Amino acid sequence: MDFFLDMPSCYNDYTNAKVVLLPVPYDGTSTFVKGADKGPQAIIDASDSIELYDIEEDIEIYICGIHTAKAITEKESPEKLVQAVYQSVKKYLNDHKTIVVLGGEHTVSVGAIQAYVEKYPDISVLQLDAHADLRFSYHDSLFNHACVMNRTKEMANIVQVGIRNVCMEEKEFIDKESVFYAHQIRKDDTWMDKAIDRLNDHVYLTIDLDCFDPSVLPSTGTPLPGGMNWWQVIDFISKVNESKHIVGFDIVELCPNPYDKSSDVLAAVLTYQIITKIIKKTLSDK
Repeated sequence: MDFFLDMPSCYNDYTNAKVVLLPVPYDGTSTFVKGADKGPQAIIDASDSIELYDIEEDIEIYICGIHTAKAITEKESPEKLVQAVYQSVKKYLNDHKTIVVLGGEHTVSVGAIQAYVEKYPDISVLQLDAHADLRFSYHDSLFNHACVMNRTKEMANIVQVGIRNVCMEEKEFIDKESVFYAHQIRKDDTWMDKAIDRLNDHVYLTIDLDCFDPSVLPSTGTPLPGGMNWWQVIDFISKVNESKHIVGFDIVELCPNPYDKSSDVLAAVLTYQIITKIIKKTLSDK
């Protein structure tokens, strides 16, 4: 497929679209299983299988326009990749679009977050992830996928959810009041409200798909047991959307399995459901 969802091509028109989907098929610094560069196209292809009507929200949000942009293909270095994403996202923000970045590895988030921080200086970044990604540098790079949230922390307030893998180096960068570990949230029914209380009004959402337990989503580069389930993620995002303004998001680290498309479909459904929730709220706020 050339664009997201099996919808009439007129709704992919850039001029009238409220949402821009930006594929960034970059996998330059991942260190375990390669293949995240195939993630964006796998999500777009899988979106052909899902219905356009959202049962829960009772709306077909695609009619507001979802434009699939030309993929960013910069591969020379993570630094240049970050800059390329930043420039693109900044352009789309200047055109008053809501941007959804499809990775690729988690490095792709940094440039998008930088552009969003410039537009919304009070923004919080909400991370759903198995890993803290707080190393200062990794493999001689400040822009390795393992450093994403350290670079983000330099720009904005961060809240981390679903974390279950941390190295000793990262501990000094963790804000104990703003991290919600996987082993804690499975025992604490109040964690969602506590996490939301740590967010500012404007929120950028970054979702590493390994936040899900591998029994739910196995096709990611660094799967870890003990992750979140579908309804935990959806219910939490819905709650955030109700009380805050999610102004943009990314979904990263899908590593497609050619023999099992369930992870691709989950990522596509997740993308469309979040778009639906965000845009429906903007329509009701008017």
